[in-house]
Order: sequence, then structure tokens, then C-alpha cells
Amino acid sequence: MAFAHYLLAVPVEPSKHPKSSLPTSSPSLLSSSSQSLHSIPFAPFSSLRSKAHALSILPRFRRIGHKAKVKPQESEVNVAADAFTHFKHLLLPITDRNPYLTEGSRQAVATTAALAKKYGADITVVVIDQKEKDSLPEHETQLSSIRWHLSEGGFQEFKLLERLGEGNKPTAIIGEVADDLNLDLVVISMEAIHSKHVDANLLAEFIPCPVILLPL
Repeated sequence: MAFAHYLLAVPVEPSKHPKSSLPTSSPSLLSSSSQSLHSIPFAPFSSLRSKAHALSILPRFRRIGHKAKVKPQESEVNVAADAFTHFKHLLLPITDRNPYLTEGSRQAVATTAALAKKYGADITVVVIDQKEKDSLPEHETQLSSIRWHLSEGGFQEFKLLERLGEGNKPTAIIGEVADDLNLDLVVISMEAIHSKHVDANLLAEFIPCPVILLPL
């Protein structure tokens, strides 16, 4: 808002004033420059007019510059910052079936571990698949891969949830888990969206907390 005020308050350029006579419609111009005009003998009229105009607009520029320095309310800044720094419980959804995790899933695991380490947060992993556990022969291998990659990031302990064969959309399940556990952040790779496992259009509807989408 201060910048907009600056634009509106800029005075008219000297070149736009009539050149035939000294303007008389601006009281501030005459009053601020009258003393300077008498103290400069035999000066050319154009020089007197430019000096008078400079003296009249200088105080206004100073006032404008002061207004442009107005800062946002400290409370507003703190609220916005707190929303993205107080992470105490992170959710890591795994939606692919690769027993050794895809590149996007590995990236999400590493990012979740790094954030949890930085903020001293807990991690919950939710493995989601529309098929039931019995029809996923390499499911245990995948769980072992998740444990290994998290341990590489410094996390031996984390909460593991399995939501298999429920028939619900993965996005809805992620939102449900995030809501039930009152989580602070969800970390998902864009790979899950590109592969159609997660619907980006439903994220805003089902996810009750901030979401980080990691580019590939």
C-alpha cells in the first residue's frame, strides 16, 4: 500500500507547467520559495522558477520517502512464519508399488527425514494401495526399503500405517490420516501426481495442512 501511495503522490514534472509565467495556483510553491527568490539578485527568470519548484517539491518527496518505509505488522509476519516452521509431525505417503521405491518416493523419504531432523519432528509413513496385502507379493520388501531409506536419513523410529484394499482414493486417505493425527505437513513427490496415484485437484479439499510437492 505504501508503494501505491508513492506513485499517486509524485508531483507533476516541471516541464508540464506553463513557461510564460510563474504559477500562482499553488500556495505551497509561492510560500516555500518567496524568501529564496529575494535572496538571488539578477538571476534569470527560468533559473528562479526551477529553483522555486525544486524547493517546493523537496519537502513532499521527503514525506513520501518516509511513508514508503512502512513495514508490515510484526504479528502478521510472525503468524505467516510460524505456519511454515513449527512442524512437529510429518506425513510421508507411499503410493507406488516398487519394492525398492521409485526415484520420486526416495526423494520424498529423504526430504521428510531432513525436515523432521531440522525441526525435531516425528514421522508417520502411510503405505496406500487399492489392492489387498495378499495380492502384493513384494509388499514386505517395500516396507524394508522404507525402513532402510529412513534410517539413512537418521530415523530408526517412525510410525507406519498400511491402508490397503480399502477402495478409497489415495488422496482422500492421505487427507483422512492427516486430519485424524492432526499432522503439520505432508510431503509428496510430483511423481505420485504424474502417475495418477494422487489427484492434485483434490489435494486442497482433503488435505487439512500444508503440503510440499517435490519436483522431479
